[in-house]
Amino acid sequence: MSELNDFFSTLSGYLWSWPTIVLLLGTHIYLTVRLRFPQRHILKALKLSITPDKGSSGDVSQFGALATALAATIGTGNIVGVATAVALGGPGSVLWCWLTGVFGMATKYGESLLAVKYRVRTPEGKMAGGPMYALEKGLGWKRLAILFALFTVIASLGIGNTVQANAIAALAEKTYSVSPYITGLIVAVLTGVVIVGGVNSIAKVCEWVVPIMALLYIVGCGYVLWHHADYVMPAIEKICSSAFSPQAMGGGFVGSTILIAARFGIARGLFSNESGLGSASIAAAAAQTRNPVRQALVASTGTFWDTVVICAVTGIVLVSCIMADPTINYSDGAELANMAFGDIPVIGKPLLSFGMFTFAFTTILGWCYYGERSVEYIRGGITTHIYRWVFIVFVFLGSIINLELVWNISDCTNALMAIPNLIAVILLSGVIVRETRTYLWENRLDAPMPPEPED
Repeated sequence: MSELNDFFSTLSGYLWSWPTIVLLLGTHIYLTVRLRFPQRHILKALKLSITPDKGSSGDVSQFGALATALAATIGTGNIVGVATAVALGGPGSVLWCWLTGVFGMATKYGESLLAVKYRVRTPEGKMAGGPMYALEKGLGWKRLAILFALFTVIASLGIGNTVQANAIAALAEKTYSVSPYITGLIVAVLTGVVIVGGVNSIAKVCEWVVPIMALLYIVGCGYVLWHHADYVMPAIEKICSSAFSPQAMGGGFVGSTILIAARFGIARGLFSNESGLGSASIAAAAAQTRNPVRQALVASTGTFWDTVVICAVTGIVLVSCIMADPTINYSDGAELANMAFGDIPVIGKPLLSFGMFTFAFTTILGWCYYGERSVEYIRGGITTHIYRWVFIVFVFLGSIINLELVWNISDCTNALMAIPNLIAVILLSGVIVRETRTYLWENRLDAPMPPEPED
């Protein structure tokens, strides 16, 4: 087991080296420029996200699809992931994480547009779409599409399941002395109750939980920033300066290189917002929308909320806390997050516990949908029902096992998902531009798209 863990740790280092970072960030910048900075339409996109597109075909509302995608992306990466990036990559990693989100909005827009463009209606009457359909129908690469779906299934059981369940169990044991076995059983049962209803049930739960958990978390961060008001601006300056220069000793931070800051910031940014991963576009394909561009704009707001807002605020909170007390040990990302929210009197740690639980639990729900759609693409039939039971079992297992190996495998599968998805987005960028010109640049967002083909 130790040798296997070392293998995946080494492989993760190779997969997340400069070539992948350049491909990811390069795609973000390339699409940003070629699509004439779609980020500037954020206000229009936010309005569309809460406006039902009545009469359009799809399984769930535009907001339901966005909430499902946000449920999967707003997870432990927004708290522990950012804290880990700061611990390992220094304060500069926060800026790299934020930039990944800003430019990643264009990639999230592009991959979601393709998901709706190439979606199909299954024999059961459900919408199905995502990078696997774009790879197959847009490029004719069936084998690569199957590989993407396979990597998604593996990731759903790892980063989208066991990692999240373990975070919940560890928090419950450390804070409230609850046995991981009890926590695992409870979370597994709750997961089963929700996912048995499919995407509609998942979307309904997420529509209620996601806005509440995000609002409470932001309010908590706001209090911590107010408490450390004298260190907020110095923290922002430290984040910006150390992102492009070797981190000097002092101020509570150890030395770190630009490469290390960029690697951990970009990797945690992708883990947090999934722009370029392709997974969130699977949820976008289920949306009730009259054309691909409308849902693409709505989907891009997911990256805005997840990284541009929540991760950025988290990063500033953590760095300001470290600067306020340079003697603290911040090498443990989870402990760093716990220390930061401990500054909130009485409700600080319960608020963090609630945030961690809801973030992680909704991530489990969202990734179950991604994995199920991927299994359906590969095989379908009874296999999807078997997958649900396997997924529930993994929720329990994730609560009681050591996850270092799972983390390393998940980092690998994330990269292996991102690479074919980014290739598809780049090669089909002409289609993205053409659809954008038709519906957005020519101001025809209310125009319907042609009927979806049946699978």
